[in-house]
Amino acid sequence: MGFFKAYDMRGTYGVDFDLTTVYRVGRALPRVVKGTRWLVGRDCRTTGDEMRDALVKGLVAAGAEVFDLGRCSTPMTYYFIAADDYDGAVMITASHNPPSDNGLKVSRRGALPVGYADGLDQVERLVAADTAELPVGPVPPVTSVVADLDRYLAWQAARCPDLSHLRFAVDCSNGMAALFAAKLFPDAVLLNDTPDGHFPAHSPNPLKADARAQIAAVVREQGLDCGVIFDGDADRAMLVDEKGAFVQPDYLIPVVARATRAAIDPAGRRPIVIHDVRTSRGALETLREDGFAPVMVPVGHAFAKPRLRELGALCGGELAGHYYFSEFANCDSGVLAATRILGEIAQAKKAGLTCSQLMAPILTRYANSGEVNFKVADKPAAIARVLAAAATLGAETSRSDIDGYRLEYAEGWISVRQSNTEPYLRLLAECDTAERLAAWMKVLKTAVAGE
Repeated sequence: MGFFKAYDMRGTYGVDFDLTTVYRVGRALPRVVKGTRWLVGRDCRTTGDEMRDALVKGLVAAGAEVFDLGRCSTPMTYYFIAADDYDGAVMITASHNPPSDNGLKVSRRGALPVGYADGLDQVERLVAADTAELPVGPVPPVTSVVADLDRYLAWQAARCPDLSHLRFAVDCSNGMAALFAAKLFPDAVLLNDTPDGHFPAHSPNPLKADARAQIAAVVREQGLDCGVIFDGDADRAMLVDEKGAFVQPDYLIPVVARATRAAIDPAGRRPIVIHDVRTSRGALETLREDGFAPVMVPVGHAFAKPRLRELGALCGGELAGHYYFSEFANCDSGVLAATRILGEIAQAKKAGLTCSQLMAPILTRYANSGEVNFKVADKPAAIARVLAAAATLGAETSRSDIDGYRLEYAEGWISVRQSNTEPYLRLLAECDTAERLAAWMKVLKTAVAGE
């Protein structure tokens, strides 16, 4: 896959892009995203500083005034572009990708995302036609706004519930959560809380089981109530319970929704909660039982944020661990999600419930495969085979094609889609029994393989 993706620009540094590419992107952005006041931030990846310099040269060459936020989390750029009315913002990050990768995530005024369907396609064309080389020499002067990070932390701290009686661990993954973890979670057991773009402890992707092994072990060994782990740029937060067991992020959407309603809308005037096409039926049933109205959207922040705004939704979430908040400029915030989830676990503890007991009514309703990834040469052909095989599972009750396909049956549902950011075909199924799930997955995996 190339550098330009559905949600952002991302790839292997020196393979999918270089500093000249970044410079040309900087030259193109003010032509596509109108305005001259640009905010730039970067995570701790080893190539971030030189990418920042190349980007600044490009933006200034295009007539922009640049404000440098320094090292920060991705949600920090969302907060400041919305709060301080910048025309555009670029976060230099590859999120949860390996250390060899880096990228650029772009927002326009109001913290609206700039995805391929609404601007990055134009940027790609301009970059492809640009013959300008990265100029040598000093980087043009910029205005530092690093001190503003304290304002962001104060905003988050004001929304953090009392967690003093909760015993929990926080794994920063050597990423940007290290900027705030000690201040916001002073009583937590902190892991990997030094930013390091080599990510020496484990992968910056908490969806990988080996990345969660350390925090799971710490929770079990120290008898903690739970653990929270952030990804590399801290826009995602994930949970392990008191047993060290991973809680699939879509199961937490009702938990986040309850906490958010209690915090900002106790009268329930904003009942809509968005979710992506992979969300568990158990989570959706729980949302409806709690008085929410779930609305399905395509996967990815470039789709979720505009829909949250258009619908006037309260909040939302995704299987990948992104949680969106109307109070946070309709953007995702790993730390706000973590504090909301931890607050609910703290309340459950006061009522005599463990984290796993709090989650059991949601996650024990159905057997869920989790998202399974396949590398296949011809993804459309593989999807066609899956759809044909799915016809043998029973009678469909409904079908959605807003992002791949989600097929509903009385006994469960399946989702099959192409990844917008990685070279994978993604498959997920959920059934009323584990036995049925195993049978369905055998049929579907055989179809993917073309056997």
